[in-house]
Amino acid sequence: MSIEKVREYFKKWNMENRIMEFDVSSATVELAAKALNCEPARIAKTLALKAADEGVILIVAAGDAKIDNQKFKAKFGIKPRMLSPDEALAMVGHPVGGICPFAVNEGVRTYLDISLRRFETVFPACGSGNSAIELTIEELETCSCSREWVNVCKGWE
Repeated sequence: MSIEKVREYFKKWNMENRIMEFDVSSATVELAAKALNCEPARIAKTLALKAADEGVILIVAAGDAKIDNQKFKAKFGIKPRMLSPDEALAMVGHPVGGICPFAVNEGVRTYLDISLRRFETVFPACGSGNSAIELTIEELETCSCSREWVNVCKGWE
């Protein structure tokens, strides 16, 4: 299971016990915010998109942000296209609803969107549709192995 991969992944920072599992679904921003009793914007959703080389780009963004097609194309040289559920599981290593920037398959490139920077802590999923972890922005930077901060979203300003 993906959550076990993520739990193992977090052991290198002694953070595996911070992963929360819920009796209810947290597979969407709205459901996660309800499960965590927080504002939806603080959910760090991970969007899995096709890269120009047929690889995968993960964009971790605030729950109230949406991909801006023009900004994404300017940054990555292609129109954003979400992976299908089957593609996401095969290419990222986590199912839709639990996609996260932790313990992903080799070659997956992760980027953090600036929409997250307005929060002290955020809640990304942990590989399943009923899990999350609260991380500071600095912890998210470290644990996600992100390549860089990007500005490819809209609707959150």
